[in-house]
Amino acid sequence: MEKKEPYASQEEFSKRVTHYADVPVVELGPGAKAHIVSAERITVTFVTLAPSICAAVHHHEHEQIMVVVDGECDFILEGKLYPMKKGDVIIIPSNTEHGAYSSEEGCQIMDIFSPPRQDFVEKLRRVLSAQ
Repeated sequence: MEKKEPYASQEEFSKRVTHYADVPVVELGPGAKAHIVSAERITVTFVTLAPSICAAVHHHEHEQIMVVVDGECDFILEGKLYPMKKGDVIIIPSNTEHGAYSSEEGCQIMDIFSPPRQDFVEKLRRVLSAQ
C-alpha cells in the first residue's frame, strides 16, 4: 500500500468537519425541523418532515436540489405531484413554486441551496443565541 497523506490535526479537523446531528434543530415550519449547515456559497439542510403534513407551497430565489434520504413524500412542483421515495432526487429551479405532502411514516430529506439560505442561517443563529 502506498503512503497516505498525513491526517489533519484536531484543530484543522474541527475547522472543516461538522457532524450535522450535533447542529441544533431549527423549526422551518409546522412539522418541518432541520439541521442547517451553511458555507459561503451553499446551504445544506437535513430535514425531518413529520408524518402526514403539508409543507406549504412557496418559492424562493435559491436553486434547490432535494434528496429523499428515507421515507416517502408527494412533492409538489408547479402544481403537479411527484411521488418521491428513498434515493430520489429532484431539482427545483429558482423561483419555482413547490411544496410537499409527507407520507404517513414521515420523510427525511436533504436540501441543497445555492446561493445560501440566509433566512435559515438567521433562524439557526437565533436558536444558538438562545442556548
